[in-house]
Amino acid sequence: MTSYSVIVPAFNEEKAIALVVDAIRALPHSPEVIVVDDGSTDATADAARRCNATVIRHPSNAGYGKSIMDGIRMAQNDIIVITDADGTYPIESIPHLIHKIEEGFEMVVGARSGTAYRGSFLKMPARIVLKFLVEFVTGRSIPDINSGLRAFRKSTVMPYFPHLCQGFSFTTTITLIYMLTAKLVTYIPISYSRRIGRSKVRVVRDSLRTLQYVTEVVVTFNPLKFFLLLSILCSVVSVLLLLVALLYLPFVVIFSAIFLLSAILLFGIGLQTEALRRR
Repeated sequence: MTSYSVIVPAFNEEKAIALVVDAIRALPHSPEVIVVDDGSTDATADAARRCNATVIRHPSNAGYGKSIMDGIRMAQNDIIVITDADGTYPIESIPHLIHKIEEGFEMVVGARSGTAYRGSFLKMPARIVLKFLVEFVTGRSIPDINSGLRAFRKSTVMPYFPHLCQGFSFTTTITLIYMLTAKLVTYIPISYSRRIGRSKVRVVRDSLRTLQYVTEVVVTFNPLKFFLLLSILCSVVSVLLLLVALLYLPFVVIFSAIFLLSAILLFGIGLQTEALRRR
């Protein structure tokens, strides 16, 4: 098996980090383990060092994506695996990811399942909207948009660093960019366990930030799809308003015409943006 490095971003994960690092070090071929302590206020860094992991320490919390990118820069191997420090991902699945990379895939992602992955009811609407948007833009079925267990090559990912999110949405943006630039991406099913310790995710805040970064990536790499989606939405609203005007309120036809005009303008802007991108 080819040598590889495992990057573990960690923020206040002293309860789980030793278990995760020990599990990684027990894998075949003893991979390089880099723990990026993202400004923890507990003993995360000390626990990782006791397990003989290489530790990068941020003086303050800089973000999940920033932590991964700093780990990638330090990694000695070209094949990179990322996983979380909270004990949720099956470390024993990492060799399967590496095997797929060796077959020629440019990114291999662990597609989560189980009750721990489904999580709270509040996460479902955001996950459905995000999944629809990303699948519409890429034209592909994506089993897991933001899984934190994945493998890729350092040489392939580093040119995309300026476009990758430095926060929670790193995994979503790397998924989008790889698919929009025709990289070979595959998924393997994995189990997903209940985390050890307290979650740092804030559903509303992180969902809005994810939507922002997804929009930025799509406008950069495939702007026509983004404006086409907006145009379709305006067209649907225009048709609904037209029906209301015909059946109940004739004056609403004015608003129908406005939305129809907006749909045409947005589609035109999308075409122009796509033409500029291709120059």
